Amino acid sequence: MSNDSLYQKSYFSRLGEFSDLVPDTFKAFVRFDYLALKGGQLNSKLKELIAIAVAHTTGCPYCIDVHVQKAKSQGTTKEEMAESIMVATALKAGSALAHGVNALNSYDNVDDEELFKKSYFNRLKEFSTLNGDIFASFVDFDKKALKSGLLSVKEKELIAVAVAHTTGCPYCIDIHIKGAKRSKASKEEVAEAIMVATALKAGSALAHGVNALNAFDE
Repeated sequence: MSNDSLYQKSYFSRLGEFSDLVPDTFKAFVRFDYLALKGGQLNSKLKELIAIAVAHTTGCPYCIDVHVQKAKSQGTTKEEMAESIMVATALKAGSALAHGVNALNSYDNVDDEELFKKSYFNRLKEFSTLNGDIFASFVDFDKKALKSGLLSVKEKELIAVAVAHTTGCPYCIDIHIKGAKRSKASKEEVAEAIMVATALKAGSALAHGVNALNAFDE
C-alpha cells in the first residue's frame, strides 16, 4: 500500500483482525450492529437510509460505502439517498447554528450556570438581524430538506432524530423528537432510529480501526 494513502476500500478487509485481537468485544459489537440495522418497527430500507445520513455526519468513508451498497440492495434510489443526505446536511449545519444561542449568551455575559435551556433557543431569531440574508437562506434550506418528497416527513424526522443524536445537539433532539411525534412516529420507532445512530457512531470508530492497524504495523 502507498504510505500516502490513508483510505482505500481494501483496508476495510482488515476489520476482521479485531475478532482475534478483542474477540468477545468484537463479537458483541457485531451482534449489536446486526440487531440495530435489522428490520423491526422500522423496515431495513429506512434503517439503511438513516445509516447513510449518520455516516455522512460522522464522516466515515467506509460506513458510507457499506451502507450505500446495502441501501441499494434494499431498492433505495439515488434520489432517496440524496434526500437522506440533505437531511443530514441540514441537521449538521443546524446543530452549529443552534449552538449559536450559547454563543450569544456568552458574548452578552448572561449570568446563568445552566448552559442548556429550552428558552435559550428563542434567541435564534436574533441571527436574522445579525446575518439576515444568510440566516434566511439557511431557514429556507432547512425547510426544504425536511419537507415531504420521495421520503415522507415522518421518515425525514426519524432521520433527523438519529442525526441529532450523532451531533449531540440537545436543541435539535428536542425539536425533531416533537416533529417525529407530530408525524405519528411511535416511541418504539424513535428508539430504533436512535439505535441505528448508536450503531453507526460506534461503527465509525471501529471502522477507523483499520487505519490504526495500518499505522501500528508501519
